[in-house]
Amino acid sequence: MSSITLVGTGNMASAIGTLAVAGGNTVEIMGRDQSKAEDLAKALGGGATTGEWGAVPAGDIVITALLYAAVAPVVTEYGDALAGKVIVDISNPFNATFDGLALGEETSVAQEVAKVAPAGASVVKAFNTIFHNVLEKGRPSVFLAGDNATAKTEVAAFVESIGLRPLDAGGLKMAHWLEGMGLVTVSLAGNGVGHWDFALGVNEFTA
Repeated sequence: MSSITLVGTGNMASAIGTLAVAGGNTVEIMGRDQSKAEDLAKALGGGATTGEWGAVPAGDIVITALLYAAVAPVVTEYGDALAGKVIVDISNPFNATFDGLALGEETSVAQEVAKVAPAGASVVKAFNTIFHNVLEKGRPSVFLAGDNATAKTEVAAFVESIGLRPLDAGGLKMAHWLEGMGLVTVSLAGNGVGHWDFALGVNEFTA
């Protein structure tokens, strides 16, 4: 099983934390509002704990369950406290009208995080194509992107521990395209699918 620190106290932190506890993983919650972090840890149960904001996370895998604009600044703020950790970015940089990405075509939130992460830390993109309500009641595939094979293996093992299917999409440059998939998912929810109870996945066809 994995040791996980969730930085954030919102819907995605709650959904991932619930699955993590159910999967037998060790879970720590960190939030700027300590009372919210404590409330979430209590709601998760399963021995979930809270850590002090900015301190060294207890988890080997640190999931930044934050809005995209906050991710790189928070990683910068934590600094060397994240040395040696696997940092998982789950965010999407949507523009104000939800019809494009707010960052340039040659980068992604995960790539910007990698620029400010401390030595020895590895960045993996994951979970960004999944709505929190689907995590709460479904078993979607989880696309991963990252340059460190060991880090991706650790994240994949965590994904499997919570009953989901990890799919390796390649190096960290692919994080930009995963964020594009997140945008497509939102557009499908508002158009062709018409609701939020679905996720993108992969169907394999054999002869």
